[in-house]
Amino acid sequence: MPLHRLLLAAAVSLSLSSLVIAQPAPAPFRPAPARPAVAPTPGQPPTAGPRALRGAACHNGLSFDRFLADLKQQALAEGVSQRALAEAAPYLVYDQSIVNRDRGQRVFGQVFTEFARNRASDAAAKNAQARIRMHAAAFNRAEKEYGVPPAVIAAFWGLESSFGAELGNLHTLRSLVSLAYDCRRSEMFSKETIAALKIIDRGDLTASEMIGAWAGELGQTQFLPTHYFTYAVDYDGDGHRNLLRSAPDVIGSTANYIATGLKWRRGEPWLQEVRAPANFPWDQADLTIKLPRAKFAQLGVTYPDGKPLPNDDLPASLLLPMGRTGPAFLAYANFAAYTEWNNSLIYSTTAAYLASRIAGAPPMRQPSAPVAQLPLNELKELQQLLVRAGYNVGKVDGVMGQLSRTAVKAMQIKYGLPADSWPTAELLARMRGPGVQAQPASLVMPAAR
Repeated sequence: MPLHRLLLAAAVSLSLSSLVIAQPAPAPFRPAPARPAVAPTPGQPPTAGPRALRGAACHNGLSFDRFLADLKQQALAEGVSQRALAEAAPYLVYDQSIVNRDRGQRVFGQVFTEFARNRASDAAAKNAQARIRMHAAAFNRAEKEYGVPPAVIAAFWGLESSFGAELGNLHTLRSLVSLAYDCRRSEMFSKETIAALKIIDRGDLTASEMIGAWAGELGQTQFLPTHYFTYAVDYDGDGHRNLLRSAPDVIGSTANYIATGLKWRRGEPWLQEVRAPANFPWDQADLTIKLPRAKFAQLGVTYPDGKPLPNDDLPASLLLPMGRTGPAFLAYANFAAYTEWNNSLIYSTTAAYLASRIAGAPPMRQPSAPVAQLPLNELKELQQLLVRAGYNVGKVDGVMGQLSRTAVKAMQIKYGLPADSWPTAELLARMRGPGVQAQPASLVMPAAR
């Protein structure tokens, strides 16, 4: 399965303000048990999956066939040809197992240092550097045209599909139309289905070639069809935008998306490791707070080797993905491209860190001691207590997204604790009130984002 869907649970809201997963709609019917995925035979339409037991509530009880007929009419109105619809028809079938996967996703369960050790290692950086040398012409062209460094493109390419080795094995149209009929994100996946039809109509891929991840992503950097249709470019000059098999097309298209869609700022940094002093005002460590580097220097922040930061006005945020006892980074304006690509804080920080390693930065300093993290049940309890205290944490699920972290910071300030947004046993004990003892923090890493 593509990596970012493991991390994000197919989250589709790509802004920093929505680091907490969107609330799912109530299930319109009792899901059937999920069936294991079976790799399709190339060129052959998929066998229809289990059908919906009754019309989805959000479609006023329409059967899937009626819903599909309406969706086809919408596609025609948006310029999709009858030819493309006829080619796609065998693949536009409902599969309940896809919906079950979407509803039964598990959140990511590693902390940043663990994930980065596995996915942003020396070997991963060297492999990416080799890819940059292998496709130097395309990378150089992309940097010249879009201003996106090769290291940034290569980091996403490696994380998303291991440079094309892990693309998924499910028919994209079946996944898209099944999720469009489901009520959880029907409007979004209806648009993605139509975008996939437009890709067929444009001649980039055939319907039978559209094989990828279960949530409908396509290509070696795992574009949703709307992104594929909007940002894919023909970099190898064959007249097609093929993100499944053409490395030049992958490189150019990824650069276009980062630059145009994610508003990359040419020539500016994205992430640099730093060291903050013990007396740093931790309430100033937040992605929503931007200070000039000169101000961070005044507050005692240095590079990891103790060298001073530049005394300039370049704005940055102090990012503490694991609190004040974990790694520390200056996140610049371009870091927003990473959180827009994938709103998992662990993924976005790892992708940016890997890009810095590919570009030549040394490995980050490891924490001097393991960073304790509350077990999942206590993270949920903390969120419930924050809700009772009047804070919006999004979904109470143990996932400490931006809303939860902001609420944690506010309560840390209230209780006079270091306000680094990291949930601790001490904060939980304070919020429980007198007479309720905090349990020792577990070093087993629960779901985190």
